Amino acid sequence: MSDPARPTRDRLADYVDAHPGLHFNELVRRLDLAPGQAQYHLRRLARDDRVVGERVSGRTHYFDPGLDPLERRRIALFRRETARDAVVELLDGPASPAAVADAVGVARSTLEHHLDGLVATGVVEKRRDSGGRVTLALVDPEATARSLARIEPSVPDRLLDRFTRLVDALLE
Repeated sequence: MSDPARPTRDRLADYVDAHPGLHFNELVRRLDLAPGQAQYHLRRLARDDRVVGERVSGRTHYFDPGLDPLERRRIALFRRETARDAVVELLDGPASPAAVADAVGVARSTLEHHLDGLVATGVVEKRRDSGGRVTLALVDPEATARSLARIEPSVPDRLLDRFTRLVDALLE
């Protein structure tokens, strides 16, 4: 006897595999599923080891279980435009937080918010010189570039980040 839920479950698993790191609400929107329906199928997919959920910055992001846990965390962080743009800026080499904030177009406090996760995950390190000045640098630029290449940010995430940038610009 076939499982009538199988096509939806397979579609969800295939989508997670093709779009790693999408958070729950984004999966619901993109696949036009009811939240309860998505929860039901994601639970079963997790039970069958076909997807894994990872909480990052207050949201559950979904991945193929074959992805390395550090890679999963990097991808989840890079789904946010500000974090992604800051990391892209650092691909050119170390820079001061002020220079990165200016290049990305956000307030230093907004950059620091995103740096918290990037530093905790080991993507970015803060180096201090003898005068106490901070320089930001990528820990592993090649791994960072590979992670960046795996994602396509969602429209709602980009809009949220752009709204934050707009507020930052208005408050300057």
